Amino acid sequence: MTEAPVIAPPRAFVRPSRDDDVPAMLAIYRYHIAHGVGDLGDYEPDSLDVEDLKRRRKNMRGRRLPHVVAERGGEVVGYAYAVPFRKRPAYRYAVKHSIYVRHDTQHEGIGRMLLVALVDACAASDYRQMIGYIDGANVASLRLHESCGFREVGRLPAIGYKFGRWADSVIVQRSLGLGASAPPGQWTAADGESGALS
Repeated sequence: MTEAPVIAPPRAFVRPSRDDDVPAMLAIYRYHIAHGVGDLGDYEPDSLDVEDLKRRRKNMRGRRLPHVVAERGGEVVGYAYAVPFRKRPAYRYAVKHSIYVRHDTQHEGIGRMLLVALVDACAASDYRQMIGYIDGANVASLRLHESCGFREVGRLPAIGYKFGRWADSVIVQRSLGLGASAPPGQWTAADGESGALS
């Protein structure tokens, strides 16, 4: 008797997000807001709608900032993006990031794929530092970031309160590309706000 062949599950891959991914991204986001996620976001489940997310995507893409999804078997199983760390021009080479993985696909390497894609995309756009804020109780995320070259650079004790507990926020950071070893390319006031560090 011939045994049935073992069919491997489809492999996930990362690609730029599209407008038609927005409903799946919202479902992932709303689940984590309702049940807990590794960041300290304080949003109501319905505070983000389809049009709002589409606008955010468009704004990020216009600034050379990645907004990506992980797709597997035709389904979005996670998404991630980077935004400016601060608006002042002195900080224009630093970004912060967020990653959301569908709850039923966690611990399957999806978060790592998304994080690596963000690091590569931001480095290619000449950003030099990437920062993340992680709930101090989210050991899996802290380990993932450490394994991807991030290091803890600060901790804000009991800065958030959610799900009946005080939560620390751990600040992690890694260099991108040349980091601080060389100055960035030429920049002019036409590229953004003028002004000094503040």
